[in-house]
Amino acid sequence: MSGRDLFCQPRRIRRGAALTLVFAGVLVTGAATGSFPEAGQPSRRAEVFGPTRTGSRHQEVQKAAAEAAADGKSPMEAAERAVSRSGDRWGAVYSEGEYQEFQEALDGRYTGVGLWARSGADGRIEVTKVRPGSPAADAGIRTGDRLRSVDGGGVDGRPVTEVVSLLRGDAEDAPAGTTVTLGLQRGTRVWTEKLRRVRLSTDSVTVRRLPGGVTVVRIAAFTKGSGDAVRAAVRDAPADAGIILDLRGNSGGLVTEAVDTASAFLDGGLVATYDVDGAERSLHAEPGGDTARPLVTLVDGGTMSAAEMLTGALQDRGRAVVIGSRTFGKGSVQMPTGLPDGAVAELTVGHYRTPAGHAVDGRGITPDLEAGPEQALPRAETVLTGLGDPS
Repeated sequence: MSGRDLFCQPRRIRRGAALTLVFAGVLVTGAATGSFPEAGQPSRRAEVFGPTRTGSRHQEVQKAAAEAAADGKSPMEAAERAVSRSGDRWGAVYSEGEYQEFQEALDGRYTGVGLWARSGADGRIEVTKVRPGSPAADAGIRTGDRLRSVDGGGVDGRPVTEVVSLLRGDAEDAPAGTTVTLGLQRGTRVWTEKLRRVRLSTDSVTVRRLPGGVTVVRIAAFTKGSGDAVRAAVRDAPADAGIILDLRGNSGGLVTEAVDTASAFLDGGLVATYDVDGAERSLHAEPGGDTARPLVTLVDGGTMSAAEMLTGALQDRGRAVVIGSRTFGKGSVQMPTGLPDGAVAELTVGHYRTPAGHAVDGRGITPDLEAGPEQALPRAETVLTGLGDPS
């Protein structure tokens, strides 16, 4: 059975393009929002000095786009061909609207109707959560309702990601205010609801308390404010119980927020190093984090990019026991380049490493204790019972 939020990923991200897993692309986002210092201004959080060179591949893509524009052709299509020829695994080109959509997702905003769903073993789509105050909630849709159709088209047997696309109106770039008609079923009742898409904010960090007092902090993605939410969860957790940091299925996000999260559990020090066109950079945690409370981190094959960076820092620094399965292995650094028609090209310029110098790209992070999806959480509770000692 698979589940996925019905709002969180722009369509290019769902197609597996580089922005799903971007590392330095979100560094650029951080710089744009003031999270990173100007040249020559040091920061404990990130040491980034001077402008970044675009590199020959960026220049080639820009040249191809400019020549296409001069010939009256599509700069974006020309750039896509150039990126494809470059052999860059994570290289991608995004329209202006797609890139804007991605930036908004990182800011914790999205356009939708407020539904979460999953695909059952029989291929049916079931509502798993309804956001309070959303159009879906106002229409009376409940957890457990079956989603039969979107705008008259059946959804049984379709991947949840395609259903997401239909609900968001991706094919039409549907903005807030447009409508979507859902076919629903609850028991023997079958009906339709016409909902108006609105602007909503994400809940990328969720917190729950297990019966024994252990606090589970799940981070779906590192969007704006994730680090503060984790810090608050740590402050509110019972003093005599441990924390489980659940990063399973976390495909990355804002590096600044991942570093802020590391700062909640570390007393300063190195989080990661990375290179951009050969220039070495580093990321550091802020001092004053909780270093005494037992901590377990859960990971799986869907743990990617900034989530892998955080996992590697906590593991290498001896701060957390990592449980689960090998992570995805996305440790490359992308940088954006603007194109004549407003599109953006992302190309790989370097790679990052954990504090112990381990490369992540193509390798992933091996957990301290292997555990499948059903065993990971119970195993984590067992480890925490021993005050973080897996033996």
